[in-house]
Amino acid sequence: MRTAALRPLVFLLLVIPPLTLFAEDQKTDRPNILFCIADDASYPHMGAYGTDWVETPGFDRVAREGLLFNRCYTPNAKCAPSRACILTGRNSWQLEEACNHWCFFPPKFGTYAEALERHGYHVGKTGKGWAPGIAKDEKGRSRNMTGIGYDRLKKQPPAQQISNNDYAGNFAAFLNDRPDKTPFCFWYGSTEPHRGYEYGAGIKYGGKSLDQIDEVPDFWPDSTVTRTDMLDYAFEIEHFDRHLAAMLDELDRQGLLENTIVVVTADNGMPFPRIKGQGYELSNHLPLAIMWPAGIRNPGRTIEDFVSFIDFAPTFLEVAGVDREETDMQPVTGESLVPVFESKKSGQVIPARDSVLIGKERHDIGRPEDQGYPIRGIVKGDFLYLKNFKPDRWPAGNPETGYLNTDGSPTKTEILSLRTQPDLKHYWELSFGKRPAEELFNIKTDPACMVNLANNADYEEQKSELQKEMIAQLKKQGDPRVNGNGDVFDDYPYANPGEQNFYERYMGGEKLKAGWVNPSDFEAEPLD
Repeated sequence: MRTAALRPLVFLLLVIPPLTLFAEDQKTDRPNILFCIADDASYPHMGAYGTDWVETPGFDRVAREGLLFNRCYTPNAKCAPSRACILTGRNSWQLEEACNHWCFFPPKFGTYAEALERHGYHVGKTGKGWAPGIAKDEKGRSRNMTGIGYDRLKKQPPAQQISNNDYAGNFAAFLNDRPDKTPFCFWYGSTEPHRGYEYGAGIKYGGKSLDQIDEVPDFWPDSTVTRTDMLDYAFEIEHFDRHLAAMLDELDRQGLLENTIVVVTADNGMPFPRIKGQGYELSNHLPLAIMWPAGIRNPGRTIEDFVSFIDFAPTFLEVAGVDREETDMQPVTGESLVPVFESKKSGQVIPARDSVLIGKERHDIGRPEDQGYPIRGIVKGDFLYLKNFKPDRWPAGNPETGYLNTDGSPTKTEILSLRTQPDLKHYWELSFGKRPAEELFNIKTDPACMVNLANNADYEEQKSELQKEMIAQLKKQGDPRVNGNGDVFDDYPYANPGEQNFYERYMGGEKLKAGWVNPSDFEAEPLD
């Protein structure tokens, strides 16, 4: 009789997911969260992906002891809108002003960090949180979108232009402030490898050599300047990774690593022409590794499921035992990654994770009337489909104002210097020239997105299917761009008053500062 009476309880213990049981003792057993985000780093530029000119033992450890994701994408390849997607669990076209760079973040959209703080988590951040822009609540008070800042401790950086923020030291200070047995949520926002760089730092301080790079993307000239720039980028990624490794060691030292979810990624692609701020494969496809010794089954797996940045917030809420309806994050578009954590499978784990949506509106200044360059796209299987809604506009910003949606760099300046050379002008066209209304790429065979298949009759059916699926999803999500009100994104003001109407003021003769460009990047005359 006693055995029979226990059977229902045994059955329940077997069928209730471990995380459901795990969340019962919320005061002591809820997992900690360490979210680590590099500023401008593309897939596959981490050692775990086989890129041997970047050394990232911290990232590699997270991948080795957890999960390595091969298909992680940001919905919008620019700092502020990408981070908004992470924090809210919504695509950028669902976030009103927050779809744009340098915006006033709408008070009505809550973040997972704010929600976790209200539900008992110790929440903080170091470095770059949600930025750039202004975020205030309904009463005009500044919001801690990613938690209270821990930035007091400084450390001599290994090169010029690298932050002196002792990220790892500030993380340790945050942990020391944590009330006993309180779960924590921490945002490590490195400002590396964002521009600018000390030119030649990778060679001078990192001991790197130009021949380490096995392949320069086909859309850039393979030159000493480009390779040096790439090595400087690698050197800054390694700085981010050293602090990550130190944070893992600190968690180990304090006995906290076992029950801490560590997520490592970047906000958008590398700060080079045709990548950051654009819609191509290297723009939106990002590195991702996640470890959680207490919660991930069969660690060491490589995952082929498509993951979007909007999936992080619902994941964190679920493992913390926070009901979405008890937050101001309704509705959340993303899907939790917990089923991937609980599986033992490698490769494609959840069949429904077969695609992601990407897009953009207004990023940086420099077009007439503060216009953006609207794009929507879908990545599914081996294909990337893009719809450029305003192909008459310059995709990287206007020539007269320095192509301001491309950060200034040695590579950018070199490419711009080639535009008058007939045999080399194609480099300028690929990075800065105007684009057709539709683009289609086989990203498996052409990850550089060099061959547009949109007008190839052999791919007409493929293009049509992707276009229809993309539009259907966007309509379901209430995207103003496909619902006839897309120009609303151009009407939202810049949060930096000095950047509003930059084009008209600059062309009118005002001496205005334009960030992240070199003086030679400005064209003396508009191009046709």
